Amino acid sequence: MNHRQYTRVYAPVDLDAIRFNMESMRRNIDKSTGMIGVIKTDAYGHGSVPVAEAIEDYVDGYAVATIEEAMLLRRNGIKKMILILGVTHPSAYQELIENEIRPTIFTMEQAKPLSDLAVSMEKTARIHLALDTGMRRIGMEADESGADLTAEIGNLPGIEIEGLFTHFSRADEEEKTSAMTQLNRYLHFTDLLKERGIEIPMKHCSNSAGIIDLPQANLNYVRAGITIYGMYPSDEVQKDRVPLRPALGLKSFVTYVKEIGPGEEISYGGTYVTERTMHVATVPVGYGDGYPRSLSNRGYVLVNGRRASILGRVCMDQLMIDVTDIPGVCVDTPVTLIGKDGKEEITMEKLAELCGGFHYEMVCDIGKRVPRVYYRGGQVVGTMDCFKE
Repeated sequence: MNHRQYTRVYAPVDLDAIRFNMESMRRNIDKSTGMIGVIKTDAYGHGSVPVAEAIEDYVDGYAVATIEEAMLLRRNGIKKMILILGVTHPSAYQELIENEIRPTIFTMEQAKPLSDLAVSMEKTARIHLALDTGMRRIGMEADESGADLTAEIGNLPGIEIEGLFTHFSRADEEEKTSAMTQLNRYLHFTDLLKERGIEIPMKHCSNSAGIIDLPQANLNYVRAGITIYGMYPSDEVQKDRVPLRPALGLKSFVTYVKEIGPGEEISYGGTYVTERTMHVATVPVGYGDGYPRSLSNRGYVLVNGRRASILGRVCMDQLMIDVTDIPGVCVDTPVTLIGKDGKEEITMEKLAELCGGFHYEMVCDIGKRVPRVYYRGGQVVGTMDCFKE
C-alpha cells in the first residue's frame, strides 16, 4: 500500500497524532470524567470510521450530527454509544431504536412518537436532552418549564433519559463570563431536576474549548471535537495546557513547469501580471478539492522546503505557483499545501488567516475526491478513496 498511487493529490492523516491529541486532552481532565468523541461531518473531514477506530480506547462513545452519520459507524462495526447532536426526523426513529442510537430530544412532540414506537417494538429508546443555556439553537428552556418537561418525558414508557447536555457559544474566548453564565444555568437546572427526584447519568457541557480552559465545566463527560484533529478552537484558549499535533495534511505534485516573460497575465481574469521572467509551476489542486479560491494571489505552498506564492486565481482543479527562486523543481516534484516540508509548515489555521476563512469550515471543505491516506508509525495502514470504494 503506497500513497504514490495517488499522483494528483492526497490528504495524509496521522493516526498517531490523533492518539497523541486524545492523550493530551485526557491528561487535562479528571480521571473519572468520560470522553465523547465528536466525529460529525466525516470526523471534520478526516474520515469518521478510521478516526472512530483510532480513538476507541479513549472514548466512552461518539457524537455525530445526523442519523446517516450514525448508521455509517454502525455498519462499519462501531459498537459504542452514538449520540446524534442534531434533530432526528421521526421517520428515522425505527432505525434509531433498532441500532441503539441516542437521539437528542427537547420537545414532547419529538418524545411522544419515539415513546409510542419504542413500546410497539418492545424496546427502550435511550435519549439525551438538549438544554438551551444561551446558544439559542436547539434545546429546552433552562427553567421550571424545562424541568417539568423533563419529568413528563421521563415518565413516558419506552424512554430512558441517559444524558443532559448544553453547548457553549463563547467558551473559546479569553473572557469566560458568557461560558460561566451558561454553566451556572445548566447547574441550576440540574438542581431543579433534583427537586423533582430526577437524576440523569450523563452530564456534558464542555466542548474542546471547555476541555482546555474550563475544568469546572467538565462534569462527568466532555465532548472533544476540533482538538481531536490537532487544531485549537481559537487563538484565545490556553494552548500550553493541551499540546496538540495537526493530523491532516494536503499533498500534491507539480504537473508542469514553464518559463514566462514579463508582462504576462496568469490565470482567470489576469489578476496577476509578471514583472520579470519567471518559472511558473502548475499544481493539480483547486477549489473543486476544497482548496480555497480566496487564497488567489494571497496564499503559498511549500516546494523543496521553501515557500512558493500562488499566482493569479485558484482554478477549480489547478493552481499556479512561483518557483523562480526554488532550484530543482520539475514534473513530479512534491508540493505541500497543508503540512510540513523541512523547517516550513502550513497549518489549517494559517490558511484561514491568509484567506480570512475559518479553520473548522476549511478542514471540512476538503472534498471527497481527495483520497485520505492513513499513517501509523510512519507507515501507510489504510486509504479512503471514494472512487475505489
